[in-house]
This record gives sequence, C-alpha cells and structure tokens, in this order.
Amino acid sequence: MTTPDPGLDAIMRERRQLTNVAYRLLGSLAEAEDAVQEAYARWYAMAPQQQDAIDSPGAWLTTVVSRVCLNVLGSARARRETYVGEWIPEPLPGQPDSTAADPADRITLDESVNLAFLVVLESMTPAERVSFILHDVFCHSFAEVAEIVGRTPAACRQLASSARRRIRASQPLAAPAAQHAVVVRDFKQAWEAKDIDALIGLLDPDATAIADGGGRAVTFLHPIEGGENVAHAWVELARRRPSTMTLLERTVNGLPGLVAQEDGRTVTVFAFDVAGGRIKHIWVVRNPEKLSRW
Repeated sequence: MTTPDPGLDAIMRERRQLTNVAYRLLGSLAEAEDAVQEAYARWYAMAPQQQDAIDSPGAWLTTVVSRVCLNVLGSARARRETYVGEWIPEPLPGQPDSTAADPADRITLDESVNLAFLVVLESMTPAERVSFILHDVFCHSFAEVAEIVGRTPAACRQLASSARRRIRASQPLAAPAAQHAVVVRDFKQAWEAKDIDALIGLLDPDATAIADGGGRAVTFLHPIEGGENVAHAWVELARRRPSTMTLLERTVNGLPGLVAQEDGRTVTVFAFDVAGGRIKHIWVVRNPEKLSRW
C-alpha cells in the first residue's frame, strides 16, 4: 500500500487557484487548463532537490502560469485577427462545486468573471491585463507582478491603473443580481411572445448585441447596434426558431442568462449586461468549441 505524498497533495491543491488565475487572464477555460498543465509539467520536470529549494511551490506555480498566460495573450491577438466574426470569452455554466472534477466547477464565479468584465479585459494589452488581474483581483504585490511581467514595479502600478480606468469607463453601475434576473426573465418572455414593444422597453436605446459563431455556427457576423435594431433582430430570431428549441434561464458566469437547447444539447448561450433597469449588451455564444462545458 503506497503512502500518500503530502507534498504532492499540497501541489495539487493549488490547481483550483491556478485555474482561477488563468481563466481570468485568458478568457478561455480550454487555454487556462493548458496553461495550468504546462506549469505542472515544468514542476515535475525539475529534480527533487530543485523542488525542495523552492520556498513556496504555490507562488512558483502562479508565476509560471502567469508567464505562460502572458505569452498566450501575445499570440492570441494575432490568432483573433483571423477569427471568423467576433470573439467572445468562453462562457461558464452554473455555480461552482469544489468537489467536482470538471475544471469549470473550480472557477469562483464573482464579478471578475462576468462577461462584461472579461470583454473589457480583452481590450487591454497583455501586460495591462496581467498586472491588473494579479494585483487587483488576486492581491499580488507590484514587486511580484514585476517579476512576471518583466517591468519595474512602478511600471506595473501604472499598467494596473490604466486597466482600472478602462474598467470604470466601460462599466456603469451594474444592476443588483435580483434586478438583473427580473430583466432577463422579462426579456425571455417578451422574446417568446415576439412582443417588439416590450423588447424595446427592456433594451437601452444604445444597446449592442454581439455574436460569436467562430465560423462553426450560423449567426450574425457584425454587432447589432441600437435597442430598436436589436429588438427587431430578436423578433426575427423568434420567428425562425425551430419548434424543437427550448429557451432556459441559466447562470452564465455567475449572472442570470439564457440558454437555447435542441434535443437537450446547448446550442447557444446568451449573457447580458444590465444597468439602470435596461439591457446594455447581449453576448451570444454559438461556437460549439466554447459550449462543451454546457
């Protein structure tokens, strides 16, 4: 009978935290898993005496994961230039369960993973995003961040400050979760009833709808701008909706959203940004590669 290795247990307990860091840095759970695997591969490639010389394995793994993510973010910009249509971060289902095996259930669903927040992160430079997430979300010192980003602590402080300004400028005061849920439910009912006036009333006049099919699912390629235009588009979607499709209320990245299913299979995830009692943004994810967790 083998004796449990307490050192191995301690290392593996870091996986949840590492996955949380990597998902926020990359906006893709698949890429986050790869980054975490790469960090563990580097750890186990070291000799035991090298491992023993590391005072904090968790800090070491976080540093490696963050550096891997920084490199991925740099190459992702080039890849997304060739992406078909708009790119939206990978949506996460449900509530986390720390006992579950699925990495999606190891993500802590808070305001730093809602779609509105992740979309703003996509507009940042890789260094801005890493500096902001590690300092503001995970409370690392700027000295620690500087080691990862390869800048001075003062430069990382400026990067995080710039990122903070972007967040504040792009995100008005979000609706409380209860109000968000009511607005999404009312939107679902108006959509199913093809009630154009009710839809317009629920949408901000400057509302925007963005869809991500990745060239693998039919959807609109360019953003739809203006509440009335979005409302008309959704009525048209309702008219074309197959009779076998079911629309369900589900949690999307910690906030109420909608999911379309056909024969029990999720084909579309809808996430909403609600402020002032109205919907400001709708994100529609149809790329099947981003729906495997659903």
